[in-house]
Amino acid sequence: MSKIIDALNCQCPNCKKGKIFKNKGNILLLNIPKMNDRCLECNYKFERETGFFFGAMFVSYALAAAQMIASLVVFWYFIDLSPLRVFAIIAIIAFLLSTINFKLSRSIWIYLFYKDKI
Repeated sequence: MSKIIDALNCQCPNCKKGKIFKNKGNILLLNIPKMNDRCLECNYKFERETGFFFGAMFVSYALAAAQMIASLVVFWYFIDLSPLRVFAIIAIIAFLLSTINFKLSRSIWIYLFYKDKI
């Protein structure tokens, strides 16, 4: 359970103290979060090889799809809004959560391929 919490907090998988990202980013200013190349605490290299984070796109897709489906269920079935309003709400939610999805997908991807030292 602690690995899940560390991944959600975007902490280094090696030392659990350093941060994966330099800044949080701001979707309203169109700034994506910047990643550290290495952990500032233990010098762990986050990008294992060139193109390592290509697979994080699939994690980001899954997160966005889950958020959109949850929004659809809540706003269409429970609140009973019109399809056009539901679409607009889903588009706004997807836009606002894009930086969070970016950070979480990369953090989850790092944790998926991290091997503990034996």
